[in-house]
Amino acid sequence: MPQALMLFDEAYAQLDQPAERLNCLAEAGQIIERTQERYNEPELHRLRGDLLNTTGDQAAAEQSYHQAVEVAKRLRTILWELCAATSLVRLWREQGKRTEARDLSVYGWFTEDFDTPVLKDAKSLLDQLADYRSPLVQRDSCQTP
Repeated sequence: MPQALMLFDEAYAQLDQPAERLNCLAEAGQIIERTQERYNEPELHRLRGDLLNTTGDQAAAEQSYHQAVEVAKRLRTILWELCAATSLVRLWREQGKRTEARDLSVYGWFTEDFDTPVLKDAKSLLDQLADYRSPLVQRDSCQTP
């Protein structure tokens, strides 16, 4: 059920309906707390960070991204950790924090499946960080599986 609500969040993001996004994420969080099924929790925090970032609250977005990374580490869900780290790196890049952004990458942990959208996105972001002249490319390939 939380996964379905997170998919609704993504749909509401496309429709630019932040209030509906907030409702979906709040309900997903309540279900995760009630059921203690935590697999999707890192993605919940990442999506909340995305919502906060789009509303201009970068400090709260950064906090949500950090929480997503920490929960993913605790759950040992490396794909969710990559998605959360990529979102955090993208935020830091927008803020001009390129050094911090380059230092966070978990991309190097992967040894296969480099043709997946998530890894392609992370690699592209790392390449942009390596070249200060690169344009800001806004792509987010992390999708709720």
